[in-house]
Formats: sequence, structure tokens, C-alpha cells
Amino acid sequence: MKATQNPTTAVQVTPADLLRMAALYLRRHGWHQGTYYAPTTDTLTPPACAAGAIGIACAGYRVEHFSQLDGDTLADYLATLAAFVDYLDDFHPMFLVDEDGYLLDEHTSPYSWNDDPTRTAEQVVTALESAADEWDRLHIQGGENR
Repeated sequence: MKATQNPTTAVQVTPADLLRMAALYLRRHGWHQGTYYAPTTDTLTPPACAAGAIGIACAGYRVEHFSQLDGDTLADYLATLAAFVDYLDDFHPMFLVDEDGYLLDEHTSPYSWNDDPTRTAEQVVTALESAADEWDRLHIQGGENR
């Protein structure tokens, strides 16, 4: 390598990193319920729900639907959302049951969880940060990915 060449500095971004970025986004720009983003056209960084904030963390811009993401970004989004769902299943389960008592979904929906009328912005931010900590606990050993 010549002195003028820069070594590559590829850093792997983990779901934990993206969950923390989503939490930071919500702290800075606000939290929203009902849709991915608050209906506004005057800002590129509107208040977002948990899934919307994860989308922005992954893509770097407002994403109306995950189908708008390219392959690598979509993989990051789905992995990060799955890590969040795993955390919610373990620590904040909220399952939908039909009128006959049958379970409609085996996993906690991050959308229903976010949109619960009793939910607060601080609960969502804390859950995203805690999900990141849990992902790190399960996947990182001695500073290295397992």
C-alpha cells in the first residue's frame, strides 16, 4: 500500500446500531402513532412511529413502505424490525386474540404495540434502546460479533 492510499474502513452496522439510531431519531424529531410518519410536507424529518424511525435509520431518508428499499437496505430493515419484535415478544408481549379466544398472531406486532392508546414516546424510545442492548447481549462476545 502506498502512503497516499487510504485503508478500507468498512464497519458492519448491526441491528443494535440501527435500533439506537431509531431511538435517537425519535428523541430528536418526535414520535407518532397511526402511520409511519406524521402527515406533514414541510419537513424531511417528521415525527415517526417505531417502524418509521427504523426505516429512516436504515435508509437515511423517509420511507413510506419497505418495498421502496433496495436489497441490502431491505435486509437491514427486516433484521432490525425482527430484533425489535423479538424484544417485544420477550419483554412486552401483546398478542391479538379473536372473539373465540384464538391467537391471531404468534408475535407482538410492532405497529399495534406502537399504536396502543396508552403507549408513550418514552416507552417507545426506551424499548428501542433496550432491544439494542438485548441484541448486543445475544450477539456480541468480547467486542466481537458471535
